Amino acid sequence: MQRAGTMGMLVMMALVARAVHAQATDSAAAAKDSLIRARIFLRPLASLLVPGTGQLLAHQDRGAVYLAAEVYLVSRFAQLDREAVREADRFKELAFDIARRPYLPTQRDTIFEYFEQMERFMESGRYDAGSGSGFVPESDPRTYNGAVWLLARRTYWEDPNVSPDPASKPYQNALQFYWDHAIGPSFQWSWRDHSLEHEVFKESIRRSDDAFRRAQNQVGLLLANHIASAVDALISARLAAVSGRDATVHTTIAPGFAQVRFTLPF
Repeated sequence: MQRAGTMGMLVMMALVARAVHAQATDSAAAAKDSLIRARIFLRPLASLLVPGTGQLLAHQDRGAVYLAAEVYLVSRFAQLDREAVREADRFKELAFDIARRPYLPTQRDTIFEYFEQMERFMESGRYDAGSGSGFVPESDPRTYNGAVWLLARRTYWEDPNVSPDPASKPYQNALQFYWDHAIGPSFQWSWRDHSLEHEVFKESIRRSDDAFRRAQNQVGLLLANHIASAVDALISARLAAVSGRDATVHTTIAPGFAQVRFTLPF
């Protein structure tokens, strides 16, 4: 009887020990799974914030490539942005010091379209060409205001070369169009006798616009570098978790070209 009780106790202890061991094993497996899941998402998030960090956390040398690309693209963007601003300041100074100087203007900034018209037209033309009390639009189509008045006449008059009654609706509509789009006295300009400075002005606008455009392209490449590094880290982490071996993702990004290659050792 005593022996049977002892055997029962031993069996009970064995069952308890096995249950404890199984529970410990399950807890360890769950902890391992949680760690694997954390690593799978930690590296992509790190790479999304700073390209290459997810790869470096996994001790993958290519993380340095993503990081170096980020440094280069940021520095290139800053360089192009400074160049664009410098050229913009240059053409604005030329506009004020040369083209607008005869009209004794107050120096103030305006929209970029204004400087584009200064590039196209040698002169703004007069706002009011009348010598008396009546308002007379600029008629010389070689000037900006003259071109605006010609467009207004073509838009609202039956014949742009035949003036209707000044009190008529077509005439008033054309006049309103002119008032809305013509350059007023405060912003008149003239490059007359300054054709060389006008050419420098146009070249500065071209350089500024080109630098701004290339800077925006760098922003696109920066975004692509962040996404590529994050996707690289995510795919590499998931493949490594599934296979139990380190997986390598090779990405190549260039303007108009992208390539992704996977390497999994066996």
